[in-house]
Amino acid sequence: MNKKLKLHMCIDRIIPIEHKIVAASLAITENPGNQPRMPRALAGASMHPAKMALLAGKKWQNGRELGVYFMDGSATQKAKVRQFATLWEAYANIRFNFNARQSSAEIRVSFEADDGSWSAVGTDSLHTTYFKKSEPTMNFGWLRDSTDDEEWRRVVVHEFGHALGAIHEHQNPKGGIKWNLQAVYDYFSGPPNNWSKADIDHNIVQKYSLDQLNASKFDPKSIMLYSFPPELLQSGVGTASNTKLSTGDKRFIRRMYPKA
Repeated sequence: MNKKLKLHMCIDRIIPIEHKIVAASLAITENPGNQPRMPRALAGASMHPAKMALLAGKKWQNGRELGVYFMDGSATQKAKVRQFATLWEAYANIRFNFNARQSSAEIRVSFEADDGSWSAVGTDSLHTTYFKKSEPTMNFGWLRDSTDDEEWRRVVVHEFGHALGAIHEHQNPKGGIKWNLQAVYDYFSGPPNNWSKADIDHNIVQKYSLDQLNASKFDPKSIMLYSFPPELLQSGVGTASNTKLSTGDKRFIRRMYPKA
């Protein structure tokens, strides 16, 4: 590619394998619906807890109030997060309490942890050995007072989507995205991401197992999908720059957290 666009991308904060058993137990305690559906038993197959942990969901209890605590940030930054995070509340049976204390908040927000953007996925934030109470579960590394509202909405709604349990849409197993791999590695190894090959595989190329998520049909308009330049896809057709909740996003989150 002759010209690189400055595509700021969220980093997946997926619980490491050594913490997955505890994370799964916490998720099931929070919401029994996260209990993994047992696959058909196979002769000689092991149902070790570590394998079962990979199948557990990450949804909050329906109707849950989630505490949000700001660990740093200006008055403007905090107000923008409140403004755009609550867009999910119109469609999900979930409420955000922005007056929570640090000790009780499920979502702890920083603007200074690093220069990236990321969030714990759903109930993973309850794992306080990995996401310590003294540390954030969500970060907005490039959002500043002067950042335009469209970028604020794109990033905040996206990260709070992760906090509710949504994954990246480009990693949806039903997505069918076919990457121009060498172009992907060249692109994301440079600024502003400067990722290693392992980082690129983890955050871009690899797809989740269908058993690990509540995958719906691929949604090219999803707020959980990034805008990829055409050079990165074998089709030569890029993905759109999505800055709003799509009809599919609203339908998906209603199904995840149905209102009475």
